[in-house]
Amino acid sequence: MDTLILLRHGKSAYPDKVKDHDRPLAQRGIRQAGLAGKAIRRYGHVVDLVLCSTAERARATLAQAAMDAPVRFLPTLYGATGEQILTIVDAERGDATTVLVVGHDPGLAEAAQLLDPTFTFAKFPTSAFAVVEDGHAELHIPR
Repeated sequence: MDTLILLRHGKSAYPDKVKDHDRPLAQRGIRQAGLAGKAIRRYGHVVDLVLCSTAERARATLAQAAMDAPVRFLPTLYGATGEQILTIVDAERGDATTVLVVGHDPGLAEAAQLLDPTFTFAKFPTSAFAVVEDGHAELHIPR
């Protein structure tokens, strides 16, 4: 794998009596997720495989980001630590050279820090994504 892109879900809504796993995106999150997808493409990344949390807000983020790649929805990404995320990526990636993970904080920040100890962002803003290439992680915040 040459490139790993770690995308945090968009800003979520907090409706009453909805379980955390089932929370939808807020209007702002819908807009953010679309911008994130455009930014990933603008930077020239061609995603070969998407690994996405089964949480509603992650699935909706992926839908708005409009990635043209095979998708695997994995319940194990929901609440995963950085180490667990990297283990999942290693197990699922196959021959993919650019993998996009759509998931949650703090696991995404932890994964980036494990791959690049100089990565200093302890928290990802919603719809931000880190691109990890050659042991270097760079955070992008589409707005």
